Amino acid sequence: MRAHRISRQVKAKERTWLERALREGGLWLCLGLGLLMFAALISHVPDAAEAGLGGSNLVGIAGAAFAGLAFALAGSASYLFPATVIGFSAWYLAPSRARDDWSWPDAGVRAAGLVLVVVCGCGLLEISARGGLGGGDIGIWLDDILAPVLGDMGAWVVLLALWMTGITLVTGLSWVGLTQATGHLTLRGLGWLWDGVYSGLVALFSLVGRRERSPTRGRGRAKIARPVRKRRAAAAAAPKRPRKIEPDMPVKPATGGHLPSLSLLSDPPPETSLQSESVLRDQARRLEEKLQEFGVGATVVAVSPGPVVTLFEVQPAAGIRASRITSLASDLARSLMAHSVRVVESMPGKSTVGLEIANNERMLVTLGEILRSQTYARANSNLTLGLGKDIAGHPVVDDLQKMPHLLVAGATGSGKSVAINAMVLSLLYKSSPEEVRMIMIDPKMLELSVYEGIPHLLCPVVTDVSEAANALRWCVAEMDRRYRLMSWVKTRSVEGFNSRLAVARESGEPLRGPPEGDEEEPGPGPELEPLPRIVVVIDELADLMMVVGKKLETLIARLTQKARAAGLHLIVATQRPSVDVITGLIKANIPARIGFRVASQVDSRTILDQVGAETLLGKGDMLYLPPGSGDLLRVHGAFVEDGEVLKVVAELKRTGGPSYDEQVTQGPVESEEADAAGANGEVDELYPQAKEIVTETGRASISYVQRRLRVGYNRAARLIEELERAGVVSAPDGRGERQVVGGTE
Repeated sequence: MRAHRISRQVKAKERTWLERALREGGLWLCLGLGLLMFAALISHVPDAAEAGLGGSNLVGIAGAAFAGLAFALAGSASYLFPATVIGFSAWYLAPSRARDDWSWPDAGVRAAGLVLVVVCGCGLLEISARGGLGGGDIGIWLDDILAPVLGDMGAWVVLLALWMTGITLVTGLSWVGLTQATGHLTLRGLGWLWDGVYSGLVALFSLVGRRERSPTRGRGRAKIARPVRKRRAAAAAAPKRPRKIEPDMPVKPATGGHLPSLSLLSDPPPETSLQSESVLRDQARRLEEKLQEFGVGATVVAVSPGPVVTLFEVQPAAGIRASRITSLASDLARSLMAHSVRVVESMPGKSTVGLEIANNERMLVTLGEILRSQTYARANSNLTLGLGKDIAGHPVVDDLQKMPHLLVAGATGSGKSVAINAMVLSLLYKSSPEEVRMIMIDPKMLELSVYEGIPHLLCPVVTDVSEAANALRWCVAEMDRRYRLMSWVKTRSVEGFNSRLAVARESGEPLRGPPEGDEEEPGPGPELEPLPRIVVVIDELADLMMVVGKKLETLIARLTQKARAAGLHLIVATQRPSVDVITGLIKANIPARIGFRVASQVDSRTILDQVGAETLLGKGDMLYLPPGSGDLLRVHGAFVEDGEVLKVVAELKRTGGPSYDEQVTQGPVESEEADAAGANGEVDELYPQAKEIVTETGRASISYVQRRLRVGYNRAARLIEELERAGVVSAPDGRGERQVVGGTE
């Protein structure tokens, strides 16, 4: 058995060797035959063939005979014969082909296809070029059969279809696959062509954008950032520049007050280079590709790099809604591997959609850089707030007088407290204590306590909730008092009131207030003094709302509704952007708002009435809603260190001490507490003077006692109530008037 198996293996090897030898021999014979046929055809001379001379043919008489016969039968298609022999031999006789690939039926099918290729090729050549070499006798024969029946066009179509069928039978070629491959290559070629055209268009748009925007914002491609960087370096980095600007920057104090030096603030850190133009172009290309992947056709027409984010202005294709791009914000951030993507659906004055994408490395924006800028220096208002820089790197400042109140909200750690400190220092660098006084309410006892003792404060920093409510009550009473004074002087604002007083003093006839004393013989009123602006800073509104509640909301609403003309302004901050803290009544009267990073779109809508704050980066990144505008401005808040705040506070303390008004926090929190105080025998220290004034003049009105004693409205009301309990004055009648009835305590 083993010998028989070995014998069969030997015979199989011999058969395999023989087959390989025959196939290789046939290959070389067919290749040689094909080359001879090709040489005979290319060297064929018809006249020599007719004369029976083969010397002119490279293959001799046999070659001349073959060429003459081939050209007679197939015409120009004769060159298919050597090509067919060479190709057929290479395909079927090559040694590299496996034995199982050889199949006589398969060879028959391919041979039939080859016949179709040759015959139909002759017909096509004859129909296309009659009268010449054409397709030989075969072509003439097919032309005579098909053309009279189908016409030239029909015959040409039928022969082409059969020729393509023959090609498929011979080579196995799929015309559908060939069409798809051709289309794919065509699209790739068009893509390469579009990349070249796009580069040219980007350069053109960049040039046009620079020319259009250079007089205003300077936005455009990456090169637009260079002028911003130079201005910033000239205004902030050079050590000599602040000394030239500093004397002109703050508003000159009306009474010779001292302003702190800008040298107390740290210089800006060395600038890190912005992203190169090639990097920005690559990002723009990737952004377009990602939008295309999500089914949104759009083109990036402008790129504005900034210190923290880069703005890509996208021109959507026709029919693409901006809301579709907005819905893709989170998907784009994931695809671009960015921290966040904020979509600005409406760019003022443009038809583009803005996409703000965070930079890999953010630049630090310092308060000293903002206060040294020309923008802050040219601001004439003594209530100028330095906020930070916009996405293009330009300083952003605004006037609290025009706001006239500001609401600041954001999650813990988003940069809210640093922004409050930056705003306070901005005010201190622009105004003297005679121009601006402050009331600081800090229930957390952490952020604003550092300002204790500066001369701008009207009262010590308020940390007790009840005293905070008293301070707001005093502000309401002060607002009413100022309105009465402005009505007496016939002016409509604090600026007009102070201007009238200054003009009167220069003329030597100072203005006086309403007359005091007996109604029959009133005495001259007191000489009026200028009214400084009062800024109330509340660092945490949520704590006050939880303790005082509805009454605090009413006080804030009254101030925000009426206090602008009276020169009172509020800066209210909270880390709880919920509807029970930022109520509709408060929000409706504070149009200027700043939103820092929050947790959800709901919180963003609570602050700004729009989404977007949930996509911010934190660390001072904010959305600013200017008063009277519905367009949000993204600002990178100015950073100020605690050491800088301490330096400024120490400098202010050296120039003078505070002048507190004790009445600011002395008023009662609620009327019930005042009644209890009276019942417990706690009598106001001014009670004897109030009793003497009432009994001597016979006038028992709250406003009269307030004017005579120069106290707040709440304290005068409490004194009248104490006189009523003591039986000195009667209870108010139907018209609200009281009678002096005498009596003792």
